[in-house]
Amino acid sequence: MNILLIEDEFGVSSFIKKGLEENHYHVTLAYEGSMGLRLALEQDFDLILLDVILPQMNGFEVCTEIKKFKPEIPVLMLSALSTIKDKLTGFEHGVDDYLTKPFHFGELLARINALGRRNQNSIPSSIYTAEDLSMDSYKKIVRRAGKEIFLTLKEYTLLEYLLINKNKVISRVKIAEAVWGIGFNRGTNLIDVYINYLRTKIDKGFSKPLIHTVIGMGYILKDE
Repeated sequence: MNILLIEDEFGVSSFIKKGLEENHYHVTLAYEGSMGLRLALEQDFDLILLDVILPQMNGFEVCTEIKKFKPEIPVLMLSALSTIKDKLTGFEHGVDDYLTKPFHFGELLARINALGRRNQNSIPSSIYTAEDLSMDSYKKIVRRAGKEIFLTLKEYTLLEYLLINKNKVISRVKIAEAVWGIGFNRGTNLIDVYINYLRTKIDKGFSKPLIHTVIGMGYILKDE
């Protein structure tokens, strides 16, 4: 796997690079946000490890630009910023997973492997539907009753997972693993927050709600 590591702290970047190379990963290192963005757009990487606080451009800005042009590349954010607000900000800017510092190197490897599997086993491009809702996963367009609905990357990923599993009750644990990756803190309300984001965009203003809560079990997107 070819990994781009964007991290300005020399000690941290050296530790991560050495550990990854010992596990047979190829690592390219960038110490500045703008340099990391340039490398990400000019070269081919399987995964990007990205700090938040960087010279020239912060990690949120870098991720946003990467996802505009290469949305298929998984981005794992590594940050000492650990509040729910910080994580929400990261996901809103398109990160695929968020690992707070300090972390155990074994957990970093597990997150990398999980993101690699998710990328390799992604569902082929297709059109998913439920009632009058449609998702074109090739063009990345979502419509309900003919009206285009604009979603953030994480909202889109969550909706895609619900559509693929429509008419099935999906637990919060499964949603966390599929959308946010292993090691997700299930004690937070982040999943509920994103479900509410989706409901506001998908169900609000329409006569029939599609996303339902099954108390004590999880969520279901119904197509009757």
